[in-house]
Amino acid sequence: MNSFKALGGAYGVQRVLARETKGPTDASRLVVTCATAGNHGRSVAWGAEMFGCRCAVYVPAVTSPARVAAIAAHGAAVSRLPCNYDEAVRRCDDDARRQGRFVVSDTSYPGYLQVPRDVIQGYSVMVAEILEQLPHGDRPSHVFVQGGVGGLAAAVCAHLWESWGDERPRTVIVEPDSADCLFRSAVAGKPTPVPGDYDTIMAGLAAGEVSLLAWKILEPGADWFMTIPDAAAEAAMRILAEGAAGDRPIVAGESGAAGLAGALAAVHDAKVRRQLQLHSDSRLLIIGTEGATDPQSYSRIVGRAPDSVRSSSSGGT
Repeated sequence: MNSFKALGGAYGVQRVLARETKGPTDASRLVVTCATAGNHGRSVAWGAEMFGCRCAVYVPAVTSPARVAAIAAHGAAVSRLPCNYDEAVRRCDDDARRQGRFVVSDTSYPGYLQVPRDVIQGYSVMVAEILEQLPHGDRPSHVFVQGGVGGLAAAVCAHLWESWGDERPRTVIVEPDSADCLFRSAVAGKPTPVPGDYDTIMAGLAAGEVSLLAWKILEPGADWFMTIPDAAAEAAMRILAEGAAGDRPIVAGESGAAGLAGALAAVHDAKVRRQLQLHSDSRLLIIGTEGATDPQSYSRIVGRAPDSVRSSSSGGT
């Protein structure tokens, strides 16, 4: 799937089928549906393909052709709408109610909580694997994690909170400065939408409204919220592709590099560094959440094709 979404959307499909069908033969009558900027819809379509049900996916106007093609490759019917992501979510929900489809969304809204809860549970597998791989007693002091509607951030925050309680790392949520619904909500003290089309290269984070379920976790659990411009994400993508400071080159997409971009912005700003309590002995956990989900866009930003970056990393340590 080339992104963390593989852990959520497909699992959400499986849970819907477990509740609504009596077995694989019965699954073929059911249609799952979602709205997406790319990665979530690809995971839902993959899940539908694996488990034998049908799939209809709605994408906002700005979704790239490469991301649409990746969704359709799994047999989903894809509808491009002349609107932004949040309006696509509402259209998807309206159509599902009329046509008897089952929404498998990574965002939650009034009256719709069960499936997004399943999706967040799916994401938490990644956090569990991280904790298993940490040496005994070795814990990060800070976690920088991407925002979007908040599902991933909530999964990371909740799992660390449940595992380590008050000793959990400080959580920093990173968003595009043009799609900062979580940041605005933190400032206002309640879910606050972003007006307009919130144009950003970080397509997976281009959301104007928070997931209500995620907000229930992030409002009390996250420590800081920050925003970054598109240029910061582009710079982080190039740093990872170059293998800076002797590191192995890594292919990271626009949204996938956002956490690193936020961390770099923080450590290079003395005021922010003090606010976040970042010191020379701080240990930062940063999760790369996607590869080059749009290879053409990646090549334009980095100056090299994803395969070229991957081949240069084959001999690294």
